[in-house]
Amino acid sequence: MKKTIAIYTALAFSAVTAFTACQSGNGVGESTPASEFVRVEGEDLITPDGSKLFIIGTNLGNWLNPEGYMFGFGRTNAPRQINDLFCELTGPDFTADFWSRFKDNYITRKDIEYIASTGANTIRLPFHYKLFTDEDYMGLNSAQDGFARIDSVVSWCRDNGLYLILDMHDAPGGQTGDNIDDSYGYPWLMESEKSQQQFCDIWRNIADYYKNEPVILGYELINEPIATHFENQDELNSKLEPLHKRAVAAIREVDPNHIILIGAPQWNSNFEPLKDTDYDPQLMFTCHRYGGEPTPEAIRSYIEFRDKSGKPMYMGEIGHNTDQWQADFVKTMKDNNIGYTFWPYKKRDSSCMMGIGMPEGWKEIVKYSEGPHATFREMREAMPDRDVVRKAMTEFLDSCLIENCHPQVGYIASMGLQPMPVTKE
Repeated sequence: MKKTIAIYTALAFSAVTAFTACQSGNGVGESTPASEFVRVEGEDLITPDGSKLFIIGTNLGNWLNPEGYMFGFGRTNAPRQINDLFCELTGPDFTADFWSRFKDNYITRKDIEYIASTGANTIRLPFHYKLFTDEDYMGLNSAQDGFARIDSVVSWCRDNGLYLILDMHDAPGGQTGDNIDDSYGYPWLMESEKSQQQFCDIWRNIADYYKNEPVILGYELINEPIATHFENQDELNSKLEPLHKRAVAAIREVDPNHIILIGAPQWNSNFEPLKDTDYDPQLMFTCHRYGGEPTPEAIRSYIEFRDKSGKPMYMGEIGHNTDQWQADFVKTMKDNNIGYTFWPYKKRDSSCMMGIGMPEGWKEIVKYSEGPHATFREMREAMPDRDVVRKAMTEFLDSCLIENCHPQVGYIASMGLQPMPVTKE
């Protein structure tokens, strides 16, 4: 019955958006009416048919912004470090081919179909800003494929009745100052005019391209800005809201309709520096939570900020805990009208919706990644058998296909979703 309902929901969703399907991309064709987009109405999100949308879903982490722990790495944890690791082990040509096939295999139409089958309604898609530049990234050094990759997900979401949030997880210069933003250990974005201009230009280009696409719920400007590591944290925090406003203004030059998601500094947890919540009618706020008690008291500051701002609050990332903790926190979020997307959908082993079984030879890659290889001598002395490494990386590309992955039944149920078997075809 649940699958039948999901099918009818997808058909209805497709009917609403079908007339815009040929218009996504560079705003070709007539403008999509504002009434066809999800909109902010007080503390709620409202769909085109007038019903409330309570976000339930997952994050496509690691796909367009590789993260070390999802591969089993500890020290090697930022995208550029992972790329360097693979280049040291197999050479730049093999690595470039690996990334191309990785992007083809890690997330496919079948993954989106599976997510929809569980009863989810929204996907958050983290991406690296370099996907919209000619900078070297994931095997390409010109003509990056960001729009092509997102276009595919938009199409798959449309066909399956899912909304999509675009999340810039790695911004120019780095917004966090840790591995998650692929930075150089400091949130240089907050101090670099050049990086800020590039940040705004990329968002304007993305908004211009997708301005007629109602499958996209909204644009999340920046993920987890300004980590807790810096003595000048207050000074950095004071620079965030002006940057938000600058990026929102750039987006609104071309796109008046999409919701814009605003995250707080210090891991999307400290809303105190965000003083102005009324500079755009289509703002919503996004928080993250890992650990702590799964109670309303643990997120009291989020709830109070939501109530004070009168705008929706959304838990963009939560997870990596026991099934019971997650189920308890889901109840807390539902009771307090905070939609959520769990992190992540897929990674090695468990603590996700879809677990990847790692190839036997992968342990040689992990061993090298954790050992000393800062100098060329250390590289040579620690180098494993290259054939073993290439075989393991090739096998991983098959292992990460959904038909070869393992649904984490307890995890999925704890999210408030229905575990479903993977169709083997």
